[in-house]
Amino acid sequence: MSEAGLRFPTESTTSTARDVLADALRKADPVGARAVEQETNWRRHYLTHYVRAVEAGVGDAAAARRIAHDGIRSAQDQMLFGDVPLRQAIDSAPLAQMLKTHTVTGTAEAETELSVPYRGERLRGEALDAQLVDWRDRGIVTSSFVEAIRTVMANPEWLRLEGDTVVVLGAGAEMGPLRALQRWGAETVAIDLPRTDVQDRLVEQAREGAGRTHLPARIVTKASADTGADLLVDLPAIAEWLDHLPGRLVLGNYCYADGAKHVLVSMAADALAAHLLKERPDTGLSFLATPTDVYVVDGEDIVNAEAKYRRRSITSAARTPLRVVSGGRLLQRQYPPGAQIGTCDALVPQQGPNYALAKRLQRWRATDAIASGARVSLNVAPATRTRSVVKNKALAAAYAGAHRFGVEVFDPATSNVLMAALLVHDLRAEQAPSDEPWQDEHRGAAHGGLWTAAYHPRSALGLAAVIGIGALRN
Repeated sequence: MSEAGLRFPTESTTSTARDVLADALRKADPVGARAVEQETNWRRHYLTHYVRAVEAGVGDAAAARRIAHDGIRSAQDQMLFGDVPLRQAIDSAPLAQMLKTHTVTGTAEAETELSVPYRGERLRGEALDAQLVDWRDRGIVTSSFVEAIRTVMANPEWLRLEGDTVVVLGAGAEMGPLRALQRWGAETVAIDLPRTDVQDRLVEQAREGAGRTHLPARIVTKASADTGADLLVDLPAIAEWLDHLPGRLVLGNYCYADGAKHVLVSMAADALAAHLLKERPDTGLSFLATPTDVYVVDGEDIVNAEAKYRRRSITSAARTPLRVVSGGRLLQRQYPPGAQIGTCDALVPQQGPNYALAKRLQRWRATDAIASGARVSLNVAPATRTRSVVKNKALAAAYAGAHRFGVEVFDPATSNVLMAALLVHDLRAEQAPSDEPWQDEHRGAAHGGLWTAAYHPRSALGLAAVIGIGALRN
């Protein structure tokens, strides 16, 4: 009897992850691919291989795009929907359910000015611009981030995203743009699990907004609607439903889940992206990249990090014995002296290899779609105090102490609006793809200070957690 829904090909998520990463590197970096295949302690050493998968494409745009394309292709071939490879599932799996549309029209007036909640205030106009400058000067965001937000501020008519319908996968996610888009009067589609608590919240939120929100439903009557859909089970039905929605779609992947399920929902969203790009080529894609990953940086980021290293947030007198006691693992310099280009490796072991794969798959899809000419919004979001972070005691402590190392951790309400504004910018401003994929990822990044920190992020993580434990107890 075949298994229903999206699943890994074997019980070992580790073997699938290794196979996908090895396939991604096989043509662009054969030596790197062999190293992945021969790794005997994946959970301990996977970080090294994810770093290499970025560095193998630096200075070679074709290699970077090949890694992305081959990685996505491998994952789509290996993951199964029932007994069918995921790449074929939407076209070949039978429809167990036909979804209908339940539309909720907001009752509020659309906001016509960009404003951002920040530390108990609502920033707009000159106050918001001053905060943008402060973030830039402290190395919390890139200059291109500031310019993008300023462009949206100067074009408030963009906020409504007239002509686009934004499909929000994981509509109830803390880091999703749905609430901001609804306040601005945009046309949205909200897809999340068919749980009463989730759906009641989404419907109420839609009513409080200013735009129209469409939800998938099994039953729609004058009195009620049975809304919601599960990406892992209802994938073909969701695809069929989206095929018939009017307007120009933007598919946003904001799904999150714990452990291996995060990989599954990322792959379900990816299958939808591949399907819509084929059936509706004007479809746009949207992603939030995690700051706790590997990125290539240059120019002002490295200069800023070097300046911070010279100032040393922890004095030399304290730093030297800490490094000696730790065998050189603590407080390592972030970039080599005089570097023109560098790699910020901010992978966090506590988040685990499934998280790393789920987020890398999204970056690969973005790179592959940009190469094919699709509209893509991929922005690095700042470290944010979401529920998924706070419930991890080690991460919560590290975030509480991060400010001692020049890293700012944002509240969800602030991150949401800023990231939604970047989405608006990316869908409306004319910008050509960069020469190399890493430059597309660098543009508009709000890394929170990880890229400009004096020390390699993991070499300071433990100390940040120790400092943070005290802060959390107070």
